[in-house]
Amino acid sequence: MIRCGIDITFVTLALVLAASPSSAERNLVPSLERSFDFCADRPAEPVWMQEIPLRQAYQRVLVQDIYRAQNLERIVETESCECEIRFPSWDAAEAVFRELYASDERWEMLEASDAYNRRANDVRLEAKAICEAAGNW
Repeated sequence: MIRCGIDITFVTLALVLAASPSSAERNLVPSLERSFDFCADRPAEPVWMQEIPLRQAYQRVLVQDIYRAQNLERIVETESCECEIRFPSWDAAEAVFRELYASDERWEMLEASDAYNRRANDVRLEAKAICEAAGNW
């Protein structure tokens, strides 16, 4: 009987503390605002990518994967992590997508995404070291 009373007291205390204003201040609310600690002027994704229907999101993911791989490879090639190298316009990634993949089937785009992720991961650590040295990671 005493154990049950302790359990109820503990649960009640936990609920009261969870509802307190101090815990509300710690709750992070996701925001659509873009705020970055470095390279604040990153180009936004092209509007057509942002408006892709959910059923075709794999197209957007492929362009993002192309962009990431291109940028990490460029950092390693140039040994520079200046903002315009790390976050250039989306034009080159869009061009690759339109030229090579735009008419592909979903499964082909998913395979291409995997390939670009492997490419990015192959150079990621080297690019990260270059960017950390520049304060852009």
